[in-house]
Amino acid sequence: MKPVHQATELAVSNLDHLGLIAGLVDEIEIVQKINELVGEQPGEIVSPGLAVKAMIINGLGLVSAPLYLFPKFFEGKALEHLMGEGIQASHLNEYRLGRVLDKLYLAGSSQIFTTIAASAAQKFELDTETSHLDSTSFHLHGKYESELPSVSVIEPETALDSEDSEDSESTKPVSSAVPIKITYGYSRDRRPDLKQFILDLICSSDGDVPLFLRVGSGNESDRAIFASICQEFKQQLNLDSLMVADSALYSAPNLEMLTNLRWLTRVPLSIKQAQQLVSQLNEAEFTPSSVSGYSWSEHKSNYGGIEQRWLVVESSLRRDSDRQKLEKKLKKAQAEAENKLQELSKIEFACAADAAAAAHRLSKQLKFYNITQVSSKEITVKTNTNDPNAREKSSSKQRFKVQAKLEPDTGAIAKETKACGRFILATNVLETQQLEPDDMIVKYKEQQSAERGFGFLKDPLFFTDSVFLKSPERIEALALVMGLCLLVYTLGQRLLRHSLQRTNSQLKNQLGKQTNRPTLRWICQIFQSIHLVSLQGIQQISNLTAERMAILNLLPLSCKSYYLLI
Repeated sequence: MKPVHQATELAVSNLDHLGLIAGLVDEIEIVQKINELVGEQPGEIVSPGLAVKAMIINGLGLVSAPLYLFPKFFEGKALEHLMGEGIQASHLNEYRLGRVLDKLYLAGSSQIFTTIAASAAQKFELDTETSHLDSTSFHLHGKYESELPSVSVIEPETALDSEDSEDSESTKPVSSAVPIKITYGYSRDRRPDLKQFILDLICSSDGDVPLFLRVGSGNESDRAIFASICQEFKQQLNLDSLMVADSALYSAPNLEMLTNLRWLTRVPLSIKQAQQLVSQLNEAEFTPSSVSGYSWSEHKSNYGGIEQRWLVVESSLRRDSDRQKLEKKLKKAQAEAENKLQELSKIEFACAADAAAAAHRLSKQLKFYNITQVSSKEITVKTNTNDPNAREKSSSKQRFKVQAKLEPDTGAIAKETKACGRFILATNVLETQQLEPDDMIVKYKEQQSAERGFGFLKDPLFFTDSVFLKSPERIEALALVMGLCLLVYTLGQRLLRHSLQRTNSQLKNQLGKQTNRPTLRWICQIFQSIHLVSLQGIQQISNLTAERMAILNLLPLSCKSYYLLI
């Protein structure tokens, strides 16, 4: 009797946490919305929406897998299970993805993102009372000397894109908006040697979920663009949200543009009125805050012709840190002042008045020290002459040198000491009952929501740690995909934490301690080594432990379906 070779009928592919990501993409309805906004073509195997889903799965794959290795990322993974019947890794090649990026760019990255985010915010009942605006830079490797004159879209698209079809005659250039400029600018990554682009994000304080995304040129200034971003956000999402931003938003022209918005921002201490206020207030004028470690003093301002409330905030932790820095600063200033005075004392002046004037000029240059007890010492200087006709070969003349003492400027030091640990928050919400001083502090501290989003996008495991695409248009579209990855991640994490709170349950974190605020990244780690096993046409999921089942029960049905095969 011949043996039955069933091994050829056994197929094992990796599912891991990718079913969670695919389920969240489905729950947000990203595929459908992308296809509606961008459009599908007859004969497509991979629609634009499916291509974006694949890029999001890649971006949240917990491995550094750039797009030019995209098909390789899906090798050995349960691709058809995640993406749909008939989808192969070869369909997800860089040429197909490049064309999809072109289409996303032409449809407008900000418009696409805002449409999807607004729908998700409504579906998941996000609290949009407060929103946070911030920006960061992403550096690139490459020359990027000029933008491409146009973006190419294939009409109609072939069933399977290939390298040859990238430059085929069916490619029709389509005119588009002016692309961003990949250029040098202020680098948040401390890489001024590399060209970059800017990413602006507005996030909700409810789960750090991004609500608005905008891609800008590498040399763009936050101060020049933040006000118009706030206006565009309000126009597109129609939200009466309190906009929180850093001091880049605070300028007279910007405040004038924001009269129809509620805002809370930090006042730059470069403004003279702000400098005076933080350095003149006494400790007795501050009220302890319910926020531990803070106190505040409220004042009215009409800066830029806009009526507003200023809240001078003092942080005890920052005050101690600032005073330590001030001590070092004073020691350095003293050493520099002593050296300058010593150098001045060596200079010979023609008269006492010139010596006194030089001492006065130096005193004005010093920030924390004054030159006092200024006098001049008269000296006789002998000079020799080489003139053979001179009757006397040597002569003398009177010169003057500065004599003075260095004393601390106690007034300036006292002001600087008072200012330690202090900053100013400003808002145009004039009614205190609508925005209490303590609430102003809390909401500004939540500004870290956007910063956490940037930290996530710049993580080495994310596929954008080194952006490699060849055109500014595709880079802008890739930034949209990055934003969608952040949207999926933060919404998934928020859903999980809300479920834990609602059911009064907890999960173990990385340290084995119980928590109701686990990170989605940790949950993804828990789901490693899960496989889709197919044997004689029957599919099963392996390694679906009790812990993993408990987590699935906290997530939407769309996530469960990839593991329970329903």
